[in-house]
Amino acid sequence: MHLKSLTMKGFKSFASATTMRLEPGITCVVGPNGSGKSNVVDAISWVLGEQGAKALRGGKMEDVIFAGTSGRAPLGRAEVTLTIDNADGALPIDYSEVSITRRMFRDGAGEYEINGSSCRLLDIQELLSDSGIGREMHVIVGQGQLDSVLQSKPEDRRAYIEEAAGVLKHRKRKEKALRKLDAMQANLTRLTDLTAELRRQLKPLGRQAEIARRAQAVQSELRDARLRLAADDVVTVRDELAREEADEASARARRAEVEEQLSVARVEQERLETALAQDAPRLAAAQDTWYRLSALAERLAGTVRLAQERTRHLADPQERTPGRDPDELDAEADAIAEQEEELVAAVAEARRRLSEVLEERAEHEKTLAAAERAHMAAVRALADRKAGLATLAGRAEALRSGAAATADEIDRLSEALAEAQERIEAAEVELAQARDDLGAIEDGGSADGSLVSSLRDLGQRSVEAVEAHESARARVAELVARERELEQQRAHWRARVDALSVGLARRDGSGELLGADGVLGAVSGLLTVEPWARTAVAAAMGELADAVAVESPDAAVAALRLLRTRDAGRASLVVGSAELQQSHFDATWLRESGFAATARWALDGVSADGPLAGAVHRLLAGVLVVDDLDAAQAVVAAHPELTAVTAEGDVLGVACASGGSGTASSALDVQAAVNEAVEQRETVEEELERLRPTLEGARAEEGARLADVEAAQKVQSAAETRRSAASAQLGRLEQVVRSATAEAQRMRERRDGVESRRSDALLALEAAEQQLAIAEDEPVDDEPDTEVRDAAAESVAAARAEEVEARLALRTAEERARAIAGRAESLRRQAASERQARARAAAAREARERNAAIATLVATAGETACERIAVSLDAAAAERDAAAAAR
Repeated sequence: MHLKSLTMKGFKSFASATTMRLEPGITCVVGPNGSGKSNVVDAISWVLGEQGAKALRGGKMEDVIFAGTSGRAPLGRAEVTLTIDNADGALPIDYSEVSITRRMFRDGAGEYEINGSSCRLLDIQELLSDSGIGREMHVIVGQGQLDSVLQSKPEDRRAYIEEAAGVLKHRKRKEKALRKLDAMQANLTRLTDLTAELRRQLKPLGRQAEIARRAQAVQSELRDARLRLAADDVVTVRDELAREEADEASARARRAEVEEQLSVARVEQERLETALAQDAPRLAAAQDTWYRLSALAERLAGTVRLAQERTRHLADPQERTPGRDPDELDAEADAIAEQEEELVAAVAEARRRLSEVLEERAEHEKTLAAAERAHMAAVRALADRKAGLATLAGRAEALRSGAAATADEIDRLSEALAEAQERIEAAEVELAQARDDLGAIEDGGSADGSLVSSLRDLGQRSVEAVEAHESARARVAELVARERELEQQRAHWRARVDALSVGLARRDGSGELLGADGVLGAVSGLLTVEPWARTAVAAAMGELADAVAVESPDAAVAALRLLRTRDAGRASLVVGSAELQQSHFDATWLRESGFAATARWALDGVSADGPLAGAVHRLLAGVLVVDDLDAAQAVVAAHPELTAVTAEGDVLGVACASGGSGTASSALDVQAAVNEAVEQRETVEEELERLRPTLEGARAEEGARLADVEAAQKVQSAAETRRSAASAQLGRLEQVVRSATAEAQRMRERRDGVESRRSDALLALEAAEQQLAIAEDEPVDDEPDTEVRDAAAESVAAARAEEVEARLALRTAEERARAIAGRAESLRRQAASERQARARAAAAREARERNAAIATLVATAGETACERIAVSLDAAAAERDAAAAAR
């Protein structure tokens, strides 16, 4: 098992989707500070279930979501997917590759997924607990954690060791189980308290029940008393009603007098209204004149006030504060432009100096690298010689110890081999004695051949009995399976009949009519329709396909009266008739018309008995069943007196048509399905009745065969016991002999192998001592000289110092150039803006003076007009008051 890939999207600095492939072995992530190396480790910790924001180097968990930059908006969620190669089955899941995904949104909501399926954090922890990785496993060591591990206390180290040994997951499970037990104990305590409380409340509840029974008797008496009081109230109300009727008669007399007075007042009102109508035009003209003059006066006053306010506003001086002189700004811009050119030249010189310093530093670094390589080669050669001497000395010492150990082992194996040989001889003597005893037993009461033959016969009889029992049991299982299948089919058809019957139940007034006198029943249940004509006949009959059939017109009248009397709703009725309608539309006519190949009479697919037959003939006379709408259109065009119905239920006539898609099943289809389901149910029940006696016989046969098997096994067991008693001792002794012989052979082979290894070790020891002596006699080289390397290092350090100074000089020149860049152009734009502002201020002063003069003239003329309108308004008011007084 190994980590295969890591995909990060919106996690910390990884705004776009980034995938890292982790191959088996060691994978390193390198880069400068701030490039996101630690974010990769945080992503692995986070996807494995880390819940602490501080462990992820943040203040809150939402900090793991990409917060945005100056060029990119922040994201709304963070998502990390870790893919693990599970080809070795280390994780307890049936996948060769496991992907763990964690997703978090800005609102704090989070999601976990395993291979794309939603799961809980607990599921991920359980999955990873047996593999040695997870949130609480110390397999991820971040910055600063290594020092805390090294300086940890003994109890903390014990936790690390238990975690590595796999004890932590069991401790977690134990703690979880203990918490469940504590919760269960608390529930049991609460249950005990509730039981005690209920027992304590039984007696009070009994007393309450007795009180309730007495209260019921009291309520009965109270009900009788209320009824008596109600009777008394009725008598009182009747007396009050008589008094109120007398008061009503007197009120009606008073009303007649008031109405007479009202008629006199109305005559006087009509006279006054006539006089008012005569004076109304003059008053209306005076009021209209006064209103117009008032409105004109208001408008002129508003105009005068606006002109005065404008005059006052334009009279106030609004002088603009002048800015700097444009000529001074242009001169300052020219000076700054010259200074900018000098700074650009200084930047170019600093860059040239920096390139020279870089070239010099590169030469010194090459020299230092060559000196380092030469020094390391000399040091490595000296270390290799010392390591070789130590290896040869250790090998020689190990060979000496091995030779001494093999000598001791050879002595021990020789003693063990002698003891094994003695046990073999004793076991062979006991084996010969046991064979003689077994031969004497077999030569006794019965011969050996007859015993074996008897055992073979008993075994054959037992096998035959078992086969017969298995055959009987298979037959019973087959019959039981068939019985269950038939019971399931019967239940299916019963359920189908019930479901379809619910669809046939009448939900309108027809339900009230079923069972009444003269009612034959539902039309769908009295008709027999061929399958090819069901949809067409239902469409042709329309709502009458779901109607109720009655035997005569008198019965229809009685049924309609019954519905109206009971207010049971409406119902459609088909009135039966014993007489069949004579029609010239028959098979002969159909052949002569030329439609015999594409059409059939609807009556050919319907059969009915009794009074319903005549009604069906009247309803379906002249109805043809055709294949499609084109054929229906041809039939109606040729014979307008006919009605064509398609097999899908579209009806076409010369004066009307109906059809379309989405038609529900008709009552005829439902009734036909009910009849079919009833037939299937009856067929299954008949087969089930025939099967049950056969099943009982098969079970009896199985019981008999089982008894035969048990008897045969008992006889065979007794025979095997007699034979095993005769040969048990012989087999045990033969095993003892074989074990002793095998042990002696193993001891002998081990001793030979040890002797061979001792010889090889002595030869290798001699060769190792010779090589060690030769290596110690070789001359020893002196320690390598570091003077060249140190001089090259000092040159590199000096070159780097010069590089730093050159970079600082270049940075200073660039900063000064950037600080002054564009300032001259800005001053020139400021001078142009100041010239334009001064021109706009002069034009504004001239416009304000013109507008102030115009506003003064308007205010003077308006005041004069207001004075004259006031005079006219007084005259109009006097005229209006005179007209009003005349009314």
